[in-house]
Amino acid sequence: MWLDSHCHVTAKRFDDDRAAVLERTFSGGVDEIVSIGSGYGLSGNAQAIALAESDPRIWATVGVHPHEAEELDDENRAAIREGLAHDRVVALGECGLDYHYMNSPREIQRSVFAEQVALARELDVPVSIHVRGDEPNAYDELLDIWIAEGNDEIEGVLHCYSGNLPFAKRAMEHGFYVSFSGIVTFKKSEDLRETARGIPLDRLMVETDAPFLAPQGHRGRRNEPVWVAVVGETLAALHDVPVETIAEQTTANARRFYRLLR
Repeated sequence: MWLDSHCHVTAKRFDDDRAAVLERTFSGGVDEIVSIGSGYGLSGNAQAIALAESDPRIWATVGVHPHEAEELDDENRAAIREGLAHDRVVALGECGLDYHYMNSPREIQRSVFAEQVALARELDVPVSIHVRGDEPNAYDELLDIWIAEGNDEIEGVLHCYSGNLPFAKRAMEHGFYVSFSGIVTFKKSEDLRETARGIPLDRLMVETDAPFLAPQGHRGRRNEPVWVAVVGETLAALHDVPVETIAEQTTANARRFYRLLR
């Protein structure tokens, strides 16, 4: 019924009970998940691929998170390119800009993001995007790089979106989908809920970003992919449609974006 379009089930926080987490996920109404390779060190790319190889309901991505941008070298460039040719890998990412933590210098983040967008355009693969920052131009800089390097020839998804509606509308004009996580369920996220209400159904995705950002009702606990339904329920209420409509539409959108069409 559901497709968790972005989670990190290879994270160490799942090492002790990963099999049980996946069992709860697939017996709890989630048909497929996309395991993101980047975000926990560059070695996470190979781990995501290995997990996807173990179960046909799991797909993988490979890429360089902005936190890890400074670590990118030629060996990892080759591994990412090779990974994108794997039949269980469905996108490049997550990649982008993060000016909040600044774990890698700004200019290196920009350069590595531009390099990845150019690679996605060369190989014709979709891109999972991370953008965050206290600086108001983080989003603008990301979109400028996307347009310059992607030339409106590839599609992206703004994962775990927490920005405003005007930017989301600009991004959708350049091939973006918009994905919401448990943040949209938080009591203090009224502005984000208004943003989510303004996203057309055919551009919406749902995700957990597990193990972080457990939705309302599960706050303070390790997040799991099975709780993606809580995000979907919130979006259904915002759009005044049945939950089944959101499940069907977001799954169709994710399958189209990741090219999982049967």
